[in-house]
Amino acid sequence: KVLSHIDAILRSPRAPPLIYRRSKGPAQNHVKENGQECGFEHLPLTIEMWADQLMALKDLHRSLRKLSLELVPWHAADPQDSRESVRVEDLQFIVDAILEEIENKDKNSQTPSLPTLLAMVSHFQKLFDVNSLNGVYPRMNEVYTRLGEMSNAMRNLHELLELDSSAPPTVVVDTVGKLCDIINEQVTEQVQRLLGTQDIHSIINKLEEHECFFPPFQALIQDLLCLLEISNLDDILPTVQNLK
Repeated sequence: KVLSHIDAILRSPRAPPLIYRRSKGPAQNHVKENGQECGFEHLPLTIEMWADQLMALKDLHRSLRKLSLELVPWHAADPQDSRESVRVEDLQFIVDAILEEIENKDKNSQTPSLPTLLAMVSHFQKLFDVNSLNGVYPRMNEVYTRLGEMSNAMRNLHELLELDSSAPPTVVVDTVGKLCDIINEQVTEQVQRLLGTQDIHSIINKLEEHECFFPPFQALIQDLLCLLEISNLDDILPTVQNLK
């Protein structure tokens, strides 16, 4: 009777083809009660293979749970995780949850997921040295203000230097540097013309002569102002002429 039940299961349309094989040869024939062959001689190997697959099923379940925690950590944990047996339905549930999340992410590509938002905040904190979440908004406002100031400054420099608005900052810096060089050259030329020399050593000598002459001259002028009881240099000559 037990063999009849087993044979009915093996011959069921739902049974996998590999669990039933017709016996071959007279030495392998096992006769049932009704005299028909059973074909059970290969089942131990099949059952051993199934046992190995069931153990691998648990390992696969653990791997899928780890993957699920990485991709969809906000999903609640499966309350059946602690049970000893693992069903294919459990694995399918995890895979379906991951696929659903991916499909929703593709459909709502404009709405970032929670891990994406957390990564953005963390990246902002690293870039702008923000130690706590409470400091993120103040630093954002500060960065926004500084960016506006820099944008206005660059816009004004583009206009003053008559540069195209698309010119990068490096071009602005190079242009300002060239203007500074031109101004320095012009100042040098003016100093040379003022001192009446084109030689830098002559300029140094002129300055040394001025340093030797000016302090005594200044002291003499101060004494004259005090002696004549006046405060304006232009009044010295008229006052001296009146004394003659």
